[in-house]
Amino acid sequence: MIASSQSDRPSGRSSAAAANSPDWLKPDELARLSSIELRARGVVEGFLQGLHRSPFIGYSVEFSSHRRYGPGDDLRHVNWKLFARQRKLYVKEFDAETNLNLYLFVDASRSMQCKVDGAMTKHEYAATLAAAFAALAIKQRDAVGLGLFDDGVRHYLDPSAKPGRWEDCLSLLSTTPEAKGTALSKSLEQAAALARHRGVVVILSDLVDGDVEGIKKGLQQLRHRGHEVIVFHLLDPFERHLADSGRYRVLDMESPAELTTNMESIRADYLNKIQHWCDQLDDACLYQGVDRIELTTDQPPTAALVDYLVKRTT
Repeated sequence: MIASSQSDRPSGRSSAAAANSPDWLKPDELARLSSIELRARGVVEGFLQGLHRSPFIGYSVEFSSHRRYGPGDDLRHVNWKLFARQRKLYVKEFDAETNLNLYLFVDASRSMQCKVDGAMTKHEYAATLAAAFAALAIKQRDAVGLGLFDDGVRHYLDPSAKPGRWEDCLSLLSTTPEAKGTALSKSLEQAAALARHRGVVVILSDLVDGDVEGIKKGLQQLRHRGHEVIVFHLLDPFERHLADSGRYRVLDMESPAELTTNMESIRADYLNKIQHWCDQLDDACLYQGVDRIELTTDQPPTAALVDYLVKRTT
């Protein structure tokens, strides 16, 4: 939401240089994902046999139901034990399994360039999480789509499980952000139009947008299309907690506004307001059945991702 520095030195380092650096995604971060799986909680649509339940009936390992035998049905799937008891032919049906369509939408707006107390800018943090998600899905033969947004979805890769998809994602994530403002409602509406097949949609953003109702409507559109939606709400530690004391020059990353103030004079009111904002976002996500995971950029990104994936399986 804000960027700050001590005395009168402006803060909010541009993410462009770091995003193009090979250091923004470390191999040891990806190594944390080696034994973790991403599984959809609901049904998904796909074209390859995989880990996730499909809305369609097929022949797999998970029994679903019986139906009466019809001409042309494979005799291998007749339940002969049931036939011996009832003298009627029934065919076993199983839930088909499919690959997952994973849609990643990364906020590349101006406010995501903030870096004060965090280990990286919010955009770098989001890019690291997105790359880790993509690596995890591709390892499972799932299809990955990726979009960058600010006041709309600017760049988009359709879901694919082809060789080289992870490199495609890294290339897009390393592009220099266009440094525009945030329009989450519009971006989520466009994301819903782009994510055509039911799957998992992951939003990685600081959610800096005063229109909480607009965010709720955007999430509603994604849910209406049958997607499971996960929101990673990313904040710099300074934004979330503020400094205890000191004189700071505070810059609004989404406008030209700035303020020089003593932290002691604003901290209590600021913390109340940001908590109220987070509570509103929680309510909006809960109402739509959406997971909201709040993270600060001083937390190791893939460790936070692993923690979330482990919790969702328990």
